[in-house]
Amino acid sequence: MALPRAVLQYICGLVLLIASVNALKFDLPARGPNDKKTERCIRNFVAKDTLVVVTATISGSRGDGMVVNMHILDNAGNEYGKPRDVVGEQRIVFTSHADAAFDVCFENVMTHSRMNNPSRHVELDIDIGADAKDWSAIQATEKLKPVETELRRIEESIADIVREMDYLRVREQKLRDTNESTNTRVKWFGIGTTLLLVALWGWQIMYLRAYFRSKHLI
Repeated sequence: MALPRAVLQYICGLVLLIASVNALKFDLPARGPNDKKTERCIRNFVAKDTLVVVTATISGSRGDGMVVNMHILDNAGNEYGKPRDVVGEQRIVFTSHADAAFDVCFENVMTHSRMNNPSRHVELDIDIGADAKDWSAIQATEKLKPVETELRRIEESIADIVREMDYLRVREQKLRDTNESTNTRVKWFGIGTTLLLVALWGWQIMYLRAYFRSKHLI
């Protein structure tokens, strides 16, 4: 039985909402050249072999007394970019090497100290998976209709969600196995400790009995 049109629109809207672009705007205060290093990092999770496009737009101009540096790396130790003195739009495209969270970090360093409230404005867009592809180019190359392009984008977005759900299911299975293994070890540790205490108790009784008999107290 075919689904009502309203239900289909709701499902498509939900998929587009889940697969929407992560956009963020913030001000990045500057630190002195001799101050402790501080970075502002934005973290996101990505599955292995997934296309990621990081686009940062930073206000200001070179030579205005501030230098903004970027650094992109994941918690598996993979580094995907480290541009220096970023001004204007900076785009970094990479394919993830592992199922891991990655950080997009910014630091703003003053080149001289005679500035009042120094800061740069940052606009950050992170496109992952299907959203990272240039669908206009795909539509032109494969000569797709707009509806076909949108349906294909939704299809790939759903595939990304399914892959992420599969990863979460596998991770949950690993965590459950670890939990069961830990419970088993704790159980046997408790049993071993109890047996050891019982044996120690028995040895103490035997030792005290032998001691009292040697002193002719019993």
